[in-house]
Amino acid sequence: MKGYIDSMLINGKWMDGSSHGRVAVENPSTGGVITEIGYGTAEDAWMAVEAAASAFPAWSHTTARQRADVLFKVSRLLRKRAKHIGFILSQETGKRLVEAIAEVNFASEYFRWFAEEIRRPEGEWLAQEDAEKRLWVRRFPAGVALCLTPWNFPVSIQARKLAAALAAGCTVVARPSQMAPLSVIELFRCLQMAGFPNGVVNLVHGPAGELTEVLMAHPSVRVVSFTGSTSVGRSLLGQSATRMQRVTLELGGNAPFIVFDDSNIDLAVESAIIAKFRNNGQSCIAANRFFVHRRVYDEFIHRLQERVRRMRIGNPMEHTTDLGPMIDYAAKEELLHRIESAVRRGAERLMPTLTTPEIGYFISPEFLANVPMDVEFATCELFGPAAPIWSFDEDDEVLERANQGGMGLAAYVFTQSQRRVFYMTEGLEYGIVGVNHGLPSVAIAPMGGRRMSGFGREGGHIGLEEFQEIQYVSLALM
Repeated sequence: MKGYIDSMLINGKWMDGSSHGRVAVENPSTGGVITEIGYGTAEDAWMAVEAAASAFPAWSHTTARQRADVLFKVSRLLRKRAKHIGFILSQETGKRLVEAIAEVNFASEYFRWFAEEIRRPEGEWLAQEDAEKRLWVRRFPAGVALCLTPWNFPVSIQARKLAAALAAGCTVVARPSQMAPLSVIELFRCLQMAGFPNGVVNLVHGPAGELTEVLMAHPSVRVVSFTGSTSVGRSLLGQSATRMQRVTLELGGNAPFIVFDDSNIDLAVESAIIAKFRNNGQSCIAANRFFVHRRVYDEFIHRLQERVRRMRIGNPMEHTTDLGPMIDYAAKEELLHRIESAVRRGAERLMPTLTTPEIGYFISPEFLANVPMDVEFATCELFGPAAPIWSFDEDDEVLERANQGGMGLAAYVFTQSQRRVFYMTEGLEYGIVGVNHGLPSVAIAPMGGRRMSGFGREGGHIGLEEFQEIQYVSLALM
């Protein structure tokens, strides 16, 4: 890429956005700079919301068929350009190329799903309470939507917000993470090519705190959809209160991965590889705490060791690579610090040490046994290829331990007992539960957390409702 690129889309025009300076986008596999993007200002953010507000009346009054037609075009464009966008996504995040391409195709599915969903019947006629009255409920677009997304799944997370908002008839302003902005820029190029009117879709970059405060202060912003840390989610919730904005929050996770003694151990191990190491372990729904029944603990560890031993760490562009780098130096050092702190407190390393490249932000996978319950390695979300493993004996014991900590995004359960499936899924205080597999994400299902992992849902028909208002009409016949 050239030294810098036009990075912001405001009212249908691409802008340099460098009036506030530029920020370098790194390749975490090498530590080298890919390109620079303009760092926008508060004025740019305000201008983007103004554009979205001006475009809202016309877009909100388009028919469901008209909106669906444009969303289908976006879906097809993403499929067509999946390899190109996936290459960029892999470069800026270190995600394996095969996963990056799959993410772009998954983003395409969100646009396809919401294009289909918006054409299904909505609203309802209510039963008559009075022969002289007619009662009905209708839905309508909420207003300008603000979509704030992280770096780890920059295209698919942005897509599931955008597709729902646009299908509902909202206009949008998006601010992605500065750590992975390039693939989101390509997503917005697809949106523009699909034919959205000027101002319907807007993209800004800049200092997260400064821009978000300005964006949320605009009276036209009625919906705020955020994916990120719990601490930032709390801050956004506080800011939204003054304007009574609707807020959807998908926050941090600390997913338990529970293996019972009646499990298919080979399936559990392969699913653990997916649930722990997808996106190099940097996923909010990644398996983060492993609980294995004492009767199968040794067998599970042995098979996991053999599986990890066969993994290859290296260039995410190569098809033989199983694990790529952490997103940056700070993330790598933080995880290594937590691992070493746990080991100093008596935790036992279980995995073989794999060869890692000399440059880039790579870590050999680590699973630790005998981890004290009060160290950060046991209590914090581990955003990387590492996790503690404990044994357990009783169902109610592991259920209680899995629910500790207050987070509630995703959980995983492995058992062949139907009774245990219901006992665990009904008892786990998590918004997403994968049973006997490690990849629960689909466009047609509502994704989101409970407790300190946020509220609101993305995907499925509920994801559409997050961007709609409801009106009840009571009509007396004349």
